Amino acid sequence: QVQLVESGGGLVQPGGSLRLSCAASGSIFSVHTMGWYRQAPGKQRETVAHITSGGGTNYADSVKGRFTISRDNAKNTVYLQMNSLKPEDTAVYYCKAVITSGSGYGNYWGQGTQVTVSS
Repeated sequence: QVQLVESGGGLVQPGGSLRLSCAASGSIFSVHTMGWYRQAPGKQRETVAHITSGGGTNYADSVKGRFTISRDNAKNTVYLQMNSLKPEDTAVYYCKAVITSGSGYGNYWGQGTQVTVSS
């Protein structure tokens, strides 16, 4: 059984910073691409950023230059450093990982962590 556990969300003022973490655990053979998504109230879930196992990254235009995705392969953990936060960044943030495990190859999601940007 594979689990993704997120942490680091919270309430922050506009212009502030937060760092999200997402750790994968369980019967894992290999962790491939990892990513962060977000869903604001009344909106569809959208991609925030991806990072490959080799470290290649891709960002949504709305977060380029403000957010940085990184990973620690030894810990099966992905991070999202969020700077210069705006009220429109308010959403539930989810991590996703493509993992080869004892159950085979598949996509796994975290439970979500709330990020609220407000004064």
